Amino acid sequence: MKRNPTTRPLGRPRSFETGEALEAAMRVFWHKGYEGASLTDLTKAMGINRPSLYAAFGDKEALFRKVLDCYETGPAAYFSEALNQSTARAVVERLLRGAVDVMTAPRNPRGCLLIQGVLTCSEHESDLRKDLMGRNAAGEKAVRQRFERARREADLPLDSNSTDLARYVMTVLRGLAVQAGGGATRKQLRSVIDTAMRAWPS
Repeated sequence: MKRNPTTRPLGRPRSFETGEALEAAMRVFWHKGYEGASLTDLTKAMGINRPSLYAAFGDKEALFRKVLDCYETGPAAYFSEALNQSTARAVVERLLRGAVDVMTAPRNPRGCLLIQGVLTCSEHESDLRKDLMGRNAAGEKAVRQRFERARREADLPLDSNSTDLARYVMTVLRGLAVQAGGGATRKQLRSVIDTAMRAWPS
């Protein structure tokens, strides 16, 4: 029998907006960490039940990976934007100040989701931990490549070490994330950035 095109397809229709659900899950993971976020916490925040969560996103680990993608293109978009600045110094300043603005915004949980994920993910979640460390390593690599370009363009001294500079910047960034997670104010963290920028090679 030919089906009427206006007939509703079999199965229960999805009654939530995927983007909004991911946003809600992101804030739970951001606030509580991967280990600390229970399925009850997640489903309550997302406004769905467990079967709907599994059907739409997979298990908790799969959901977290989707959340990480959402975080990198959402709140942490300042990172890629910083790399497009015209000078290496401007890259660093935009990167650090952008991070502090996000990590201390009243609407956001404190700290950085990626950094907290690495710090709170147990050894039992080895694949997820590798993913988190890989994402952090990719960020450092992108910064290093930007500094290598700056050296070629004579924007950095020829004797500067792009690898060391990238590691230094990422170490400061991670330290800011830990301090923000511990309750440091935006003013205090900006003071740290000012100190770091005074050490930047001219």
